[in-house]
Amino acid sequence: MSHTSQNTPRRNSIAAVFLDHPATVNETYLGHMRFALGFCFWMAIAAGAALIHAFIPALCETTASRILKRLYGRIENRHTA
Repeated sequence: MSHTSQNTPRRNSIAAVFLDHPATVNETYLGHMRFALGFCFWMAIAAGAALIHAFIPALCETTASRILKRLYGRIENRHTA
C-alpha cells in the first residue's frame, strides 16, 4: 500500500470535520471560527445580563433579549444570503 493511499481517508475525515460545514455557509475555516467565537462572546454577555437580572430585576431588563434578537438576525441573514 502506498503512503498516499494511507493518508487519503484521514485527509477526508479531517476535511469533513473542519471544512465541510463552513463551506455550506460560504466561509473558510478561520472565517467560520471568527463568526462562532463572536457569537459565543455575545451569548456569554447575554447570559451574564440574564444572571444579573435574575437577582436584581431592575437591572439589565432588556439586555439579554436585545442581544439575542440581534444574534438571531445575524443567523437569519447569513442563511438567506
